[in-house]
Amino acid sequence: MNIDQAKAVAIVEILARLGIHPKRTTTGKVLYLSPVRNEKTPSFWVDTKTNRWHDYGDGRGGDVVDLATAYLQFTREAHTVSDALRWIGNMGVAAYAITPIYRPDEHQHHDASLVLKSKRSIQHVGLMHYLDKRGIPLSVAHRHLKELRIQNTRTNKYFTALGFPNEDGGFELRNPFFKGCLRPKAISFIRGKVPKPEGIHLFEGFMDYLSAISQLQGSSFADDAIILNSLSCLKQAIPYMQNYGYRIAYSWIDNDEAGMKATNVITEFCQTQIDLRHMPMNKVYAPHKDVNAWHMHKLNLTL
Repeated sequence: MNIDQAKAVAIVEILARLGIHPKRTTTGKVLYLSPVRNEKTPSFWVDTKTNRWHDYGDGRGGDVVDLATAYLQFTREAHTVSDALRWIGNMGVAAYAITPIYRPDEHQHHDASLVLKSKRSIQHVGLMHYLDKRGIPLSVAHRHLKELRIQNTRTNKYFTALGFPNEDGGFELRNPFFKGCLRPKAISFIRGKVPKPEGIHLFEGFMDYLSAISQLQGSSFADDAIILNSLSCLKQAIPYMQNYGYRIAYSWIDNDEAGMKATNVITEFCQTQIDLRHMPMNKVYAPHKDVNAWHMHKLNLTL
């Protein structure tokens, strides 16, 4: 194994092989107890986007090779770069990276000038009517959405929208005339009813997720769920699924070319995991483009 090959190996995979598991996971970052020194309070962060680490307890950091040399030194083994490359190769971890997938017709507004002014439970009649036309019962919407008052500081205009929260404190925004995002853009993670479930469901958008819940008469999934909020966020979902113990990943991605690419990426990722099987759910809502279109068709609804 050469240096370039070694640097393509995910640090989180190396740590998992060492039996070192996350203490906290946020979008793009994972926190561990340090593998290169003794500590009781976790301060070792891995940036899964750049595949680099930083130990805030002693100020060290770097790439996979730097981690390997530091770990070998800590365990009193030979720790040259050659030793590190040989050790990484012997771990039997395959390199895995995701190229962001973008939908050609995805023209969402990610305007930095949008500012949240207020948040409350859904009361706006227009938003209720919009949900009704989408086939989303208000009882389901109240559990997952908020009514947001947004100011566009560039135009000094205000508007009201449904807000679906993500893991980084942002919101997906929807109303009959607007589809956008209150930054930061990120995935949303929803725990299922069963602790440590065997399944994880991946939805492309929150309307698809709410449609699936509505098809279950409003009952939440027993398994966990990730709503990507954009195919470009697929790479953010990977740390949530790596070595967690899920046995099946169900994907509910759009029936189009971009959706097919994303579905293939999920299949390829699952093949790098032990005992994780991918089950695309597209046939359930084919020939419709997405879950919400299928749900609306079943209810004889049109926008």
